[in-house]
Amino acid sequence: MRLHRLDITAFGPFGGAQQVDFGELSAAGLFLLHGPTGAGKTSILDAVCYALYGSVPGARQGGSLRSDHAAPGTRTEVTLELTVAGRRLELTRQPPWERPKKRGEGTTLDKAQSWLREYDSSAGAWKDLSRSHQEIGEEITQLLGMSREQFCQVVLLPQGDFARFLRADAEARGKLLGRLFDTHRFAEVEKRLADRRRAAEAEVRDGDAELLADAHRMQQAAGDAMELPGLAPGEPGLAEAIMGAAAVARSTARERLTIAHCARAAAESAQVAADGALADVREVARLQRRFAEARERARLLEERAETHRTDRARMERARKAEVVAPALELREAAEDEHGHAAKDEARARALLPDAFTDAGAGGLAAAARRAAEELGGLESARRAEQRLAQLVAERTGLDRQERADEDVLHDAENWLGGWEATRAGLHARIESAQEAATRAEQLAVQREPAQNRLRAARQRDALARDTDETQTHVLASRERATEAKAHWLDLKEQRLNGIAAELAAKLSDGEPCAVCGATEHPAPARKVAGHVDRETEERALAAYQRADERRAEDERRLGLVREALAAATAEAGDTPTAQLAEQAEELERGYEEARRGASGLHSAHEELRRAEQERERRSAAQQEAALRTASRVARRDTLDSERAALEEELAQARGGAASVAVRAGQLERQVALLTDTAEAARAAEDTAQRLKDADARLADAAYRAGFDTPRAAAEALLDDTAHRELQRRLDAWQSEEAAVRAALAEPDTVAAAQQPPADLAGAERTASAAARRLREAASARDAAESRCRELDRLSARSATAVRRLAPLRAAHDRVARLATLTAGTSADNERKMRLESYVLAARLEQVAAAATARLLRMSSGRYTLVHSDDRAGRGRSGLGLHVVDAWTGRERDTATLSGGETFFASLALALGLADVVTDEAGGVRLDTLFIDEGFGSLDEQTLDEVLDVLDSLRERDRSVGIVSHVPDLRRRIHAQLEVEKGRSGSVVRQRGGG
Repeated sequence: MRLHRLDITAFGPFGGAQQVDFGELSAAGLFLLHGPTGAGKTSILDAVCYALYGSVPGARQGGSLRSDHAAPGTRTEVTLELTVAGRRLELTRQPPWERPKKRGEGTTLDKAQSWLREYDSSAGAWKDLSRSHQEIGEEITQLLGMSREQFCQVVLLPQGDFARFLRADAEARGKLLGRLFDTHRFAEVEKRLADRRRAAEAEVRDGDAELLADAHRMQQAAGDAMELPGLAPGEPGLAEAIMGAAAVARSTARERLTIAHCARAAAESAQVAADGALADVREVARLQRRFAEARERARLLEERAETHRTDRARMERARKAEVVAPALELREAAEDEHGHAAKDEARARALLPDAFTDAGAGGLAAAARRAAEELGGLESARRAEQRLAQLVAERTGLDRQERADEDVLHDAENWLGGWEATRAGLHARIESAQEAATRAEQLAVQREPAQNRLRAARQRDALARDTDETQTHVLASRERATEAKAHWLDLKEQRLNGIAAELAAKLSDGEPCAVCGATEHPAPARKVAGHVDRETEERALAAYQRADERRAEDERRLGLVREALAAATAEAGDTPTAQLAEQAEELERGYEEARRGASGLHSAHEELRRAEQERERRSAAQQEAALRTASRVARRDTLDSERAALEEELAQARGGAASVAVRAGQLERQVALLTDTAEAARAAEDTAQRLKDADARLADAAYRAGFDTPRAAAEALLDDTAHRELQRRLDAWQSEEAAVRAALAEPDTVAAAQQPPADLAGAERTASAAARRLREAASARDAAESRCRELDRLSARSATAVRRLAPLRAAHDRVARLATLTAGTSADNERKMRLESYVLAARLEQVAAAATARLLRMSSGRYTLVHSDDRAGRGRSGLGLHVVDAWTGRERDTATLSGGETFFASLALALGLADVVTDEAGGVRLDTLFIDEGFGSLDEQTLDEVLDVLDSLRERDRSVGIVSHVPDLRRRIHAQLEVEKGRSGSVVRQRGGG
């Protein structure tokens, strides 16, 4: 990588645009970057780092990159042109910044931007590659082969960091080397192995926990026949101990099962004998109870013998009466029928007139026929009566229409009489509204210009007042700005007079003076009373700048007000505002009055159109009413003649009734009553004859059945319920008598009755005790079988778990050995060195070898850097760094080097580290290096030797930039880049290049 050009604008202490030609400086091979403290030497290196990676070195991150000296409209920008991997690139970066708004006041935030271009030698022009921050960052990192931290350590060599690296302990040294060589992947390997070890250990421990849980279940199933081992999950030998204890428990459980089988067989035999004895006793007891019950039942039958004979006699009489039952039922039905017919006849005769009270059925039927004939003769009279009602209704409707037509004719004559006057008034309204509309149009043309002149006049008066006030503000702000400037210039002059005391306050013994370069300061200037420092001067300058900005703003506002006043005066003229307002108000009143008059034009037209339509409608209605009146006269005469004829006919048909319909209703009711009464009389006569016949048949049937009277036969009859109850008692007596005889005749029952009473309770107690002993034996055997099954199941599951855990345990042992080995805690790792430390130790050996090649030249062959893997105290080994002194032949710690020796040793270490990191990054060539400070601690001879070593880097076509305050280097190094600071920001001066 070779740098060619660096452009800086508004970056850090540089307020304007600065350019550094690295191509010219690199031609000399060795160049010096110097300037006073705070001028911005390190900022140039920050700009290089920012252009490449988009950020500055870690120690200076977090602050603003924009220069406080930059103009508000100047954007911060860094452009770097370089060659890397044979490609010529140009990087441009702009950080985010708050710029002034293009319109209005305030600021707006612009986002950060980046550009990457490549020079095309065939086309002789630059071509754009990317404007993406991420793509540019990935491209540069890939081309350089190193991160920002590695670049800052390898290209921008900070000597203070390497001096601390020389004296650091192994842990701090490992952190720096880890960042440079990116060995976190080896730390990840350590972490991954440790995680795998913990995971495998957790799996083994979980498996052992499950195995131990099954062992507890086996112990619970086996009772007191199993003892658990006193081992925790994860401890060796747990599985073997559990499996051994399980085998003992299974053997003991099987022995107990055999004993339980024998006990159950003996209990079964005893229960069978006890059950047989109990069955025999129960049978004897049953037969004895049966004999006693039969004797008791026989006694009860003897007591109920008389009742049984009475029931049997009653059943015989009931069977005889059943022959008379049909005649009795027939007589009852005839009597009921005759009673109903007599009642119906009485009700019907009660509704007839007195003239028909004694009439028979034939007389009533003849009277009904005569009334029906008279009813048929009234049908034509009924139709005539309906027609008469229609005539009356039509005559009434004609009278109502006549009255309505008279009203229509009267209204039409009154309205049409005033039509001419109404039409003339509407025409006059239309002409007046048209004249008002014309006047409103004329006034509207004059109205808008008058309003515009009035508004311009009012604005003219307001701007005139604003002009006076603004002019007063301008005079006051000019006076304040003049006073602030005078005050600032006075303070500036006072500070310049006492600047020597301010510079002397920063002097330290042994440090060069920023003005003369001397390291001794015998008589530094002192501050006097009332001394003006830089902060006081800057406050005065800021106050002057604010006052001047307010003055400029007031003057700009005054110019705007005057321009607006001139425009308003040109439009309004010199006429007073009150006069213009009066004219505009008069025009507005006239316009409103004309507009109100014109608004009635449309309504007048509409009203005239509606009036003409009403005239036409009323004329047509008048003609139609006259025609209807003429036609009604003929229809009224026809209706009156027809009505007279119908009334004469109806008077004859009604007789004494109010109407034909009333007379017809009377005849209909009379016919219905006579017909119903005749039918009821005939039915009563028929039922009386049937009752007489039923009485004769009943008397004959009772006599034949052996009863003296029909009543006696009726009393002997039984209903269904009584008959079934009597038959049931007779059947029950016969069944009970047969059962008692059979029971008393059984030989077994008689033999059992002759024996002593059976002891059933004793036999049941004996059988119950035998059954209880059998249940207890069966329960004991079932428990023993269940225990054996559970132990077999849990033992099989435990054996499966042991087989499953075997490979997990082997994997855990293997991973644990690797994890402890890489972590440095294994007994096999004699030096207790971690894997990452082992890799870094190899890199440190390479760095020490590369640094020794230059350290020998810088120290005239005295010192050599060597790597040591000895342990430091109780810590781990691997990252020790010692120096071998050729004068004494002793190896000692780097912390024993003097200040100058520490500098050139750290410089050699930095250059060696740069070579190793470059090779590690893929061999990317680093043609430009920077070394920051430290040369002031060297004597003249050592300084020559160090510069010779740095100058020898040109043999590899490298250029080295030295950042230093040492005055002697300005004489020794001709190519220089000087940074000068000033009030408006720092500037760069370049001279002495190739």
